[in-house]
Amino acid sequence: MTLTLTPTAVAATRERRFGLVRHSLALARRSLVKTLRTPEQLLDVTLQPIIFVLIYVFLLGGAVAGNTHDYLQFLLPAIMVQTVLFGGMATGVNLNTDISKGVFDRFRSLPIGRSAPLIGSVLGDLIRYVVAIASLSVIGAIMGFRIQTSLPSAILAGLLTIVFAFCLSWVFVLVGVVMRGAGGVQGTAFLLLFPLTFGTSMITPKETLPGWLQAWVEVNPVSHLMEAARGLMLGGPVASHAVWALVWSAGMLAVFAPLAVRAYRRRA
Repeated sequence: MTLTLTPTAVAATRERRFGLVRHSLALARRSLVKTLRTPEQLLDVTLQPIIFVLIYVFLLGGAVAGNTHDYLQFLLPAIMVQTVLFGGMATGVNLNTDISKGVFDRFRSLPIGRSAPLIGSVLGDLIRYVVAIASLSVIGAIMGFRIQTSLPSAILAGLLTIVFAFCLSWVFVLVGVVMRGAGGVQGTAFLLLFPLTFGTSMITPKETLPGWLQAWVEVNPVSHLMEAARGLMLGGPVASHAVWALVWSAGMLAVFAPLAVRAYRRRA
């Protein structure tokens, strides 16, 4: 017995197959428009990294590297990573706020995939990562930072950082769905990010750290991302660090994206 699909059935199957993509992109556009209409939400990825760079360079540059110029070269790629990762925290906060206000109740009543609002929120917040990298590039150039490799390599460093931040943001999505208030999301995100970003060679070389902290730095996935970014922008080992950063990214996405969707469905 042969089953023949009518043109209508084929169209319906195709519609279901690509529906999640279309719905996610439509909700990502909503998130992007909301961010652009309230530009003060971008202060954490524009002013904050500039303040960090100024503080670290002028307070620690002489002590760590002997002069501010050399320290800026060492610091800026790591600050780029830190800023983009902290920028992903807003995804969980905004998601929790929308859920608390009842916006997602409306989404649940629509004929869309349950994961579409979550995917849309994460995709819409990619603009934050781009703005963070652009802001740091401008302030770095003004202060004297110069790429030692090539422009394509520097762009690749930014893309690698964005990929890692996108995968890490699913951790914040899970926290945003589970927590009952935006304050709890922000507090939990800070507790997760501080050991990941500051427990690295961001401020000082790994060799200057105590032994127990060096052990953490060596296994910290953000350390691999920072070293890969430095290698791509300044020269040095890249392949091993980049591979580990991508492996960690794939692992976080594979674990936390399904957990976030499952938690959202339960909350629904």
